[in-house]
Amino acid sequence: MKTGSYKLETRCLSSLVKVFPDEELNARAYTKGSALSNEMYSFQIAYRSDLLLKWLEVKVESELNEVLSVRSVGLVPAEMVAYHDHDEHILRSTPGLYPDPLYNIAEEGLAGLPGNWRSLWVEADLQGKVKPGHYPIRVLFMHAGECLAEETFELEVIGAELPEQQLKYTNWFHTDCLATYYSYEIFSEEHWRAIDNFVQTAVKHGMNMILTPLFTPPLDTRVGGERPTVQLVDVEKSGDTYRFGFDKLKRWVELCSRNGVRYFEFSHLFTQWGVKHAPKIMAVENGTEKRIFGWETDATGDDYRGFLSQFLPELVRFIQTNGLEERSFFHVSDEPHKEHLENYQKASDLLKQYLADFPMIDALSDYEFYDKGYVKNPIPATNHIEPFLENKVPNLWTYYCCSQYKEVSNRFLNMPSARNRILGYQLYKFDIAGFLHWGYNFWYAQYSIRPIDPYTNTDSNYGFPAGDAFVVYPGPDGQAIESLRLKVFYDAFQDLRALKLLESLIGREQVLELIEEELEEEITFRTYPREEEWLLNKREQINRMIKDSLSQ
Repeated sequence: MKTGSYKLETRCLSSLVKVFPDEELNARAYTKGSALSNEMYSFQIAYRSDLLLKWLEVKVESELNEVLSVRSVGLVPAEMVAYHDHDEHILRSTPGLYPDPLYNIAEEGLAGLPGNWRSLWVEADLQGKVKPGHYPIRVLFMHAGECLAEETFELEVIGAELPEQQLKYTNWFHTDCLATYYSYEIFSEEHWRAIDNFVQTAVKHGMNMILTPLFTPPLDTRVGGERPTVQLVDVEKSGDTYRFGFDKLKRWVELCSRNGVRYFEFSHLFTQWGVKHAPKIMAVENGTEKRIFGWETDATGDDYRGFLSQFLPELVRFIQTNGLEERSFFHVSDEPHKEHLENYQKASDLLKQYLADFPMIDALSDYEFYDKGYVKNPIPATNHIEPFLENKVPNLWTYYCCSQYKEVSNRFLNMPSARNRILGYQLYKFDIAGFLHWGYNFWYAQYSIRPIDPYTNTDSNYGFPAGDAFVVYPGPDGQAIESLRLKVFYDAFQDLRALKLLESLIGREQVLELIEEELEEEITFRTYPREEEWLLNKREQINRMIKDSLSQ
């Protein structure tokens, strides 16, 4: 809408549009939607000025003001945006500026840049505080007391609540990256405060399981290299005898539980991509702290076996004392391949002596690991999940990372947001029990060779397609800056919960029919509707059916 003496164009958009500053905005206007009473609902308003326009103020008028926030969608550079053989379901394959971080609007307001489309992110975090009804949200663009443009979005709040999320979800939390970026001493009070802040943001967006660094996680580390020590268990070594301190681990558990974390996945007890070595473990010996295990340690050699034979029973006692028996999960090694079967079997058998009563979860994609009984709960990638589905593996999880860039859902900066959000429908259809991703806040170059600035380096120094390694940015004073992709991914989980609610009202068979009606192909992890309109319309249809079912 245009008004006033300046040429300020504005347009209401859905949350699924990515607004680029250097291309024409072709997305249709989207001016109304609905949400259940405890949802977070987002939409955007794009704006463009013909002239440089500074000190642009945003004013919101709505009965929902108490639960509304308005942020500016920032831009980040992306160089390595795609592999050479990417598919066609992307927005761009070229480097440039991509919309992603969500910034609070600065005291000096917005700037309208000549000919550049930018956008605002408007969010209603309803939290059950709002009565059912229709609520106009009027957003005005003010300059020097004059209204230059305005848009109105109508949100209907439906008097039903999403059920609690049952899907287990972990997005690996890298405590060392927090300490490195902010130059905090590890597990100093400053570091603990930042951990607290970032855990809150993670839980707010559906993460109910957290990677817990018993010892420094042996993840994305070059052979022979080290990541900063983030070891929650204190170790004292005297000859072949070990003593363990769990004070930091207890503080971690209490902090995470207070913020709503339900499950703890204890960090991998063997190295990644081969199961050949022990993780880096520090201990105090003769009054000096030093590394006692690492790349030089044979995974199932006598020294490490002896350590685990003393450590794991003590850890189990800690779990039992703190009532964590139903909340604890373990890892052997991340992403072993078929040639690592023998190593994995030995490591798995070793852990089973002490951890047989706990779920063992690992990201791996060869069905043989499960078929031979080496892993209780396999987590295959979305593009390798078919054999696990065909064999009806119970409590099946799935994951994706940089390798899942063809056909399947993912969250890279250059992908349409619909490709991010469709995951909710896939998780529902195949009754997936958990989802794992490796990068909540990985702010290092690939293999943890050096730190990076996530505001200027979004591909881990050309390690992964931009956006794979993190969905939050480091903000002032140890606060998390959320991203557009974090929000859209959480919408997938809200869709999943809405489908579960509808299932409780009309039955699973009818919900499955509803999802796939009028589609030419059944939904799989590789085939699914590509259009944002399908996602928006389908969710509105689900909301209507929930509302109608409850009113009968």
